Amino acid sequence: MSQKQQLPPLPYEFSALEPVISAQIMELHYTKHHQTYVNNLNAALEKQQAAEDNNDVAALIALQSAIKFNGGGHVNHSIFWTNLAPKGEGGEPSSELKKALTEQFGSVESFIEQMTATTLAIQGSGWGWLGYDKQKKKLCISTCSNQDPLSMTGQVPLLGIDVWEHAYYLQYKNVRADYLKNIWQVINWKNVSDRFAKALIA
Repeated sequence: MSQKQQLPPLPYEFSALEPVISAQIMELHYTKHHQTYVNNLNAALEKQQAAEDNNDVAALIALQSAIKFNGGGHVNHSIFWTNLAPKGEGGEPSSELKKALTEQFGSVESFIEQMTATTLAIQGSGWGWLGYDKQKKKLCISTCSNQDPLSMTGQVPLLGIDVWEHAYYLQYKNVRADYLKNIWQVINWKNVSDRFAKALIA
């Protein structure tokens, strides 16, 4: 991978998601945590290139953990930022997505309850996801530990919720449930619907 990975542009101001997510959290999360994943990924990819050039298989194997963790952190956060929007700007699920959520989970409201409960139950750090299983042609609620990307399970990621403590602790302390309850106010359903539409035809 010759081209370095870069922090993607944030589609809104740090303060745009207040009061659900504070500007302080957004700035730290984006400029420190996500940037660190990008920096560490680029460093690991440079070492991987050197190992490939030297035909150093042992070094290539040793680098996979760092590439998976930091690459996953970069991929996951790049989706996460677009899954969020200022209150009142995220719209509603498209008719196609609403129909699929209703068929799979009973209603949009029931889906939100189920995804919230599943994500709340994650032990330690990780992510809650709404994904689309192309083989089974169905929506799925899944969880991934640490920074493992949902794509590793074969699903197309549509909506991810970060429950690493750095995503909420400065504001919500140890009450993850309040963070998960409130984050639905700033979900960008337009983005999720667009991802769903693309997953159906890809």
